[in-house]
Amino acid sequence: MKNAHDLVTDAKTRIQEVSIQDAEAAIRDADALIDVRESDEFAAGHIPGAVHIPRGMLEFKLSNAPELSARDLKLVLYCKTSGRAALAACSLQEMGYMNVQSISGGFDAWSEAGKPVVTPSLPSFD
Repeated sequence: MKNAHDLVTDAKTRIQEVSIQDAEAAIRDADALIDVRESDEFAAGHIPGAVHIPRGMLEFKLSNAPELSARDLKLVLYCKTSGRAALAACSLQEMGYMNVQSISGGFDAWSEAGKPVVTPSLPSFD
């Protein structure tokens, strides 16, 4: 019986991962950068320009978003450490998307590399 780690390991053999060093170029070249983390994770900080579509809603949102329906779109995905993004990339490939990449190491690796992060600013109540 497979566990989550097994599924992610298998998924990573079937997708294209982009290194942190090459991620900015991949994002510039992409039609969409998709953050597949949960809402609280996205709200705490995300990569500039990212569209938030949680992993659990990804297939449904893309199926109902005309602007994301073209199967030749260049999509870059990320999550916290790259597991959910790998699973998401597999799903999108199965849906017929031909140009899907996942950022190796995810948001954690991006942040640790000192790359730009959008963080919310809380209003001042003074």
